Amino acid sequence: MSEQPQDVAPDESRLLVIEGATKEFPGVLALDNVSLDLKHGEVLALVGENGAGKSTLMKLLSGIYTPDKGRFFFEGKPFEPSSPKHAQELGISIIHQEFNLMPDLTVAENIYLGREFTSRGYLKQREQNRKAKELLTRLDLPLNPRELVENLSVAEQQMVEIAKALSFNSRILIMDEPTAALNEAEVQTLFNLIRRFVSPTTGVIYISHRMQEIPAISDRVTVLRDGANAGELISATCTEQEVIQLMVGREIAAEQRVHHQHEAGDVVLKVEGLSTEELLQDVSFEARSGEILGFAGLMGAGRTEIARALIGADRRSGGTITLHGKVIAPRTPADAAAVGIGYLSEDRKQLGILVEQDVKENIALPSLPAFVKSGVVKRKPIADAARKYVDILRIKTPSINQTVGNLSGGNQQKVGIAKWLLKDCDVLIFDEPTRGIDVGAKEEIYGLLDDLARQGKTIIVISSDLPEVLRVADRIAVMNDGRLTAIMPNEGATQEKIMEHATSNAKKVVA
Repeated sequence: MSEQPQDVAPDESRLLVIEGATKEFPGVLALDNVSLDLKHGEVLALVGENGAGKSTLMKLLSGIYTPDKGRFFFEGKPFEPSSPKHAQELGISIIHQEFNLMPDLTVAENIYLGREFTSRGYLKQREQNRKAKELLTRLDLPLNPRELVENLSVAEQQMVEIAKALSFNSRILIMDEPTAALNEAEVQTLFNLIRRFVSPTTGVIYISHRMQEIPAISDRVTVLRDGANAGELISATCTEQEVIQLMVGREIAAEQRVHHQHEAGDVVLKVEGLSTEELLQDVSFEARSGEILGFAGLMGAGRTEIARALIGADRRSGGTITLHGKVIAPRTPADAAAVGIGYLSEDRKQLGILVEQDVKENIALPSLPAFVKSGVVKRKPIADAARKYVDILRIKTPSINQTVGNLSGGNQQKVGIAKWLLKDCDVLIFDEPTRGIDVGAKEEIYGLLDDLARQGKTIIVISSDLPEVLRVADRIAVMNDGRLTAIMPNEGATQEKIMEHATSNAKKVVA
């Protein structure tokens, strides 16, 4: 580190103290004199808009980045992690939003990856499985240490990540959006696990965009805005609006947070008897121009599978898809895009964007044939189009030439949205459109969905966040175990009614 402040007194009453952390990248001041402290036995919520500096601060703590300025203290003693491995040895573990697991290895093999139980060059698999089972039992996690990770649900993979982190005897656990892919019951399981971990010798830094989670799991809230400290609040006494105002530097009006009904036009997309060999069973629905149709349901209910079947990513075993009165049968996502159906995947790094490519290339990709003349790619129109959507969506990037992998999660998501806006598809399917996105950016995207519906687009929104479904959808389709159990109007719909249908196998089409 450089330019260390000399007047910081060690504080043994705090588990962790960060003073004056500053980090600059070419053209971007990511952190500007940020301070933070974590008490023994505390869960500290760290919140802020995308690009506020949360991820950068955590990368400093975990040894991925080195600060330009600032001091870190662990129980009053200066420390400077030089790598993630060094940070783990010091007792700091971080669980990233995107998992770092090997799908073709077992639960036990993932937990002890790089620290295998060996003797004379031989793997002591039985002992490794036994130790993993002891750890899982202690954490009250009902997982089989011999099960392959690829066979686990997203929630179960999250638990493997936590078990792996705690196997290092961590003192500080950093959790980045740990509930982004979990349903309500799974969130409660996670919260119970956090409460069991916290003790007079440990602490948790909990990063989340879900405001309702803050009072439920944390003791204090530290808010970052534009790379600097914006304020600190007590979780038990602060309001959601106070947190949001510190995050965005403005108040989000209440009228922005309510559903605005759209005037639906003609049927654009008609699905009849859609089935797949793996899950979907006889799913039928219609989607109209100018409306937002929401899909809700528990994890594994078939919401995403509907989208994948529609665009040809998953093989259909039955049913017909009609677009503008014409039967279509896309075999690939490219086929679907060619006829006017765009899909923004829930897994933006696997299916949504090309993280190694720059912003303009990602935005232009589905529309690339339109930018080719006589076999030559017209680069200026591509750049102009990319700048247009960077401005419209307020994508925070130094330039359109920035590698997308270097952007925050929320801005990566916006790049994924931009490419389908440029393609100008008639039907747009948004799968978890605001996952990992802060509250201010969420409202921007909700406003964007409203605008697209008013322009006559047919919008399908798939979300595990029930308040989000109720906020954006004109009609709500509910899935359970591959079946459509209800379609209901927004008016009169509640989270309780949606959950009733999400847990019932009876087909009850309400509207």
